[in-house]
Amino acid sequence: MSWISYVIFFAVIALTLYITYWAAKQTTTASDFYTAGGSLTGWQNGMAIAGDYLSAASFLGIAGAISLNGFDGFYYSIGWLTAYLVVLFLIAEPLRNLGKFTMADMIGARFGAKKVRGAAALNTITIVMFYMLAQLVGAGALIKLLFGIEYWIAVLIVGTMMLIYVLFGGMTATSWVQIVKAILLMLGTIIISFLVLMKFNFNFISMFETMKTATPHGEAFLHSGVVYTDTIGLISVLIALVLGTAGLPHILMRFFTVKDAKTARSSVIYSVWIIGIFYVLTIFLGFGAAKFVGADAIIAENAAGNMAAPMLAGVLGGDALESFVAAVAFATILAVVAGLVLSGASAIAHDIYGQIFKNGNVTEKQQVAAARWASIAIGVASILLA
Repeated sequence: MSWISYVIFFAVIALTLYITYWAAKQTTTASDFYTAGGSLTGWQNGMAIAGDYLSAASFLGIAGAISLNGFDGFYYSIGWLTAYLVVLFLIAEPLRNLGKFTMADMIGARFGAKKVRGAAALNTITIVMFYMLAQLVGAGALIKLLFGIEYWIAVLIVGTMMLIYVLFGGMTATSWVQIVKAILLMLGTIIISFLVLMKFNFNFISMFETMKTATPHGEAFLHSGVVYTDTIGLISVLIALVLGTAGLPHILMRFFTVKDAKTARSSVIYSVWIIGIFYVLTIFLGFGAAKFVGADAIIAENAAGNMAAPMLAGVLGGDALESFVAAVAFATILAVVAGLVLSGASAIAHDIYGQIFKNGNVTEKQQVAAARWASIAIGVASILLA
């Protein structure tokens, strides 16, 4: 990597650390730690939701999937975007109306039993751990590729950064890191898409005609069937993508960070626009990587195609753009894992410790302390497992 690569990378890290320093001074109560005191506006929470939702799988994974598998890779964009309509119409408003901190709070408000609350909390922790492992593995591979350091050191760096965000800044720091990440991600994606379209003289018909012969799949690249030859299997994947979002604890927790149901609803509308535009742009990332990088080069770097977007950035924009995209990918992973740690810590500290073991007889200071210890436990466990 060139010197400019290090400058861009560490500038992003410095920016997120400054946000954490600022947020730490705002975080004084349990409500501040868990939900940023419900102080976020609709557009702020919408940006944060987009930053939380657009994970490494969205940025690196879908671009790679489209570049290698064509339309079948785009199904992930379709599924995850459609999923947000489920969240918008069925979940956002009623969830915020409860005025709680966690999913277990919501279920506990309906059923009351400790066993139900405990089961919901354990479910949250399980989802968080599996999701976080995938993010940490991706982060480790990315940093190893960029800096040539050992994988375990790369994972340790990411794990340490995510703990700093959560321990000191809570939801306020996590939210603003996610907002900054969403802005950087959209900026990087728009720049690459513009450069790809420029190669095709901004002619969409020419682009699609070119892609018919640009890959080993031929015209099949533009149709379903390269991967999903079984209709039942395809339907199963789409159902999982559409309905799975409605159960992601770190996404649902975001609806508690606004003051009322109306703001929660508006935040989802903002996030749908951001997420929708991003997923449409993944077509250009995938097509561009397939045409200008090539399937063989992509697979040689990573069999799953996860380095397609950074490689495309390097081909089209040189070291500077490749470094910027890599830094965005790193910020993407950090923002998501910070949200995951926070949702897992809230399940342990608020639901299990505060509501089950202490029967709600716990001070705000004790809750925040418990949440920070829980964050350390989740972070260390994730680093070791990754």
